[in-house]
Amino acid sequence: MTQMVTSADFQEKVLDNPLPVLVDFSASWCGPCRRVAPIVDEIAQEHEGSVAVFKLDIDESRDIAERYRVMSVPTLMVFQDGQVVNTAIGARPKSAIEALLP
Repeated sequence: MTQMVTSADFQEKVLDNPLPVLVDFSASWCGPCRRVAPIVDEIAQEHEGSVAVFKLDIDESRDIAERYRVMSVPTLMVFQDGQVVNTAIGARPKSAIEALLP
C-alpha cells in the first residue's frame, strides 16, 4: 500500500528525500484516481528501495496542490532533489507511469 503524505510532512518525505519520489495527487471522489491507485501501489512495491512513492489527497493538502498547480486529478509528479522532474495528468497505464521514473 502506498503511504500518504500531507502538508505537514511533505518537505521531509518528498522534498528532502534522497530517493526519487513519485507523488500521486488524488482525491477520494475521483474515479480515475481509484483506477490508478492499484497501479501506483504495484510500482511502490516493485521499486521499493529505489523510488519512494506517496499519495497526497488534494482536498486535505490544498496548499501543496496549489503550490504545484494541480488542476486535475490524478496528477502524478516525480521529484528528484526537491524539484519536479516529470509530470503526467490523468489515468495512465503502468508502463507510462514507470516511464516517468528516473
